[in-house]
Amino acid sequence: MEQLVAQLKIALGVDAETARIAAGHVLGFFQKAFPDIGVELVDKIPGAREAVAAAAAMRYKRNLLGALGGVGSVIGGKAEVLALTAKLTAMGLSPAQLQRLAKVVFLHAERTIGRQKLQKMTDTIPKLSQFLWPQG
Repeated sequence: MEQLVAQLKIALGVDAETARIAAGHVLGFFQKAFPDIGVELVDKIPGAREAVAAAAAMRYKRNLLGALGGVGSVIGGKAEVLALTAKLTAMGLSPAQLQRLAKVVFLHAERTIGRQKLQKMTDTIPKLSQFLWPQG
């Protein structure tokens, strides 16, 4: 986790705690949305469980997050992606920082569990695989 946090500090231009919480939100999303692979990923990153727990303990103003509460099943899980984005933006991350966050976390995940398993997750999120691995 320390290596991931260090990379995120540089990529996002934030302090270590912000980087850890942001990574915790993303890893927590993986655990919830993709239980088998997401749990494996978190288990293979020392300190990730603690980062996920710290992120889950964060409280944000009830706005979009509250409105998304029970919508996930209605729109096929897209609500979880929207909720993740809302949490990260509530932390003060800009759209450019969100893109860099995704790149760094997904690259770390690829090194940890392999591209094949990572793609099983990303292929279910529209346009994410093209963002991560553009065909050139």
